[in-house]
Amino acid sequence: MLRQVLTRLEQANALDGASDRLQAAVTATIRPRSLRDLLHGTWLGHPLHPVLVQVPVGAFLSAALLDLAGTVTSSRSSERAATALIGAGLAGVAPAVLAGLVDWSETTKDRRRVGLVHAAANALATSLYATSLAARLTGRVTQGKALAFAGLSVAGAGAFLGGHLSYAQGAGISHAAPEVARVPEEWTVIGSLSSLPDGKPAVRRADDVAVLLFRQGDRVTALIDRCSHEGGPLSEGDVADGCVVCPWHGSTFRLKDGAVVHGPAANDQPVLPVRVRDGMVEVRRP
Repeated sequence: MLRQVLTRLEQANALDGASDRLQAAVTATIRPRSLRDLLHGTWLGHPLHPVLVQVPVGAFLSAALLDLAGTVTSSRSSERAATALIGAGLAGVAPAVLAGLVDWSETTKDRRRVGLVHAAANALATSLYATSLAARLTGRVTQGKALAFAGLSVAGAGAFLGGHLSYAQGAGISHAAPEVARVPEEWTVIGSLSSLPDGKPAVRRADDVAVLLFRQGDRVTALIDRCSHEGGPLSEGDVADGCVVCPWHGSTFRLKDGAVVHGPAANDQPVLPVRVRDGMVEVRRP
């Protein structure tokens, strides 16, 4: 039943109107590329949103444990510590939300539908925690605890949807990483050096894995051709300043080491070992 609900949510095109409007608002509001790269986690080589959510999640969960302890022992110090943790958790919500929205705005429609409900659940949880904090600060501790436990339950549902986005729908993962495991372990000839254009990208195959080759004289670099962001064909993108730009969403990677320079990709592009022997280009799995 739960799987059926998730499938229906992925296919719920009734959410597309709200999703499209929010996507347009995020794109229009968060415009500087440097800011978007910061929020994507491009500088980190890893999506930033999952890192930032640890602050509110950890604070709220710790507050729940202290609330339970305070209820059992009637400890005022536990109650005060729980209140402080809820305040800290609320302070950590904004950066996590911004990073999540920027990532969400660059995903496919089916992911945005699930992400919209994920965001709505987290917004409700945040409201419950904010109300809980207000109740605690005005002496209504029992009400504050009840609101916090309700917030934790809703946040748990939102986290479940976040997990579905990542692990079932592949949001935020490297779409290039699985290709590496399919590259042969032994050195494999994928073409002649003379067949590669100098200074332009070319695609060859190692077994059935598409590999982007870039030749400069006798030197060749090899990257997985499938973009780590959404699987776009890097070999069809532009090359400038030693980087290749994905033709789908503009993710930019250094050719020499695959490092991500601009998002929306946050993961580096896998690079393959390459050598030239007897005029033939060979690659293998790292």
